[in-house]
Amino acid sequence: MKKSKGFTLLELLVVIVIIGLLAGYVAPRYFGQVGKSEVQVARAQIDALEKAFDQYRLDTRHYPQALDALTSKPESEANWSGPYLKKSVPNDPWGRPYVYRAPGTKSDYDLYSLGRDGKPGGTGEDADIGIETQVANSK
Repeated sequence: MKKSKGFTLLELLVVIVIIGLLAGYVAPRYFGQVGKSEVQVARAQIDALEKAFDQYRLDTRHYPQALDALTSKPESEANWSGPYLKKSVPNDPWGRPYVYRAPGTKSDYDLYSLGRDGKPGGTGEDADIGIETQVANSK
């Protein structure tokens, strides 16, 4: 008798089921960590922007009216000593621009990301990032 070499269909199906079970167990944990890291990146970027705002304020005696003033000199600003950022102002980790208002609603300025969903409010990864920092600074 000739013995065939290779795997039977049943053996292949068992291996595929085992791989599927492992992927179903590991994938949610991995993708949950990706979302947490995006939130941490947004917080780090907001912190860096706040430091640039403080440097701008030391030079000009007021906060910028727009985020672009951190990288290019506004025409009406005689005491500008920038650029205050090495690169252009980044978008948030979800690809949208940060929301910036000067003067802010509860402090000198508001700077925040609308989170993963891009809408005001939300919870978890969809929550706004940065508003709490501004409220704490105004106390």
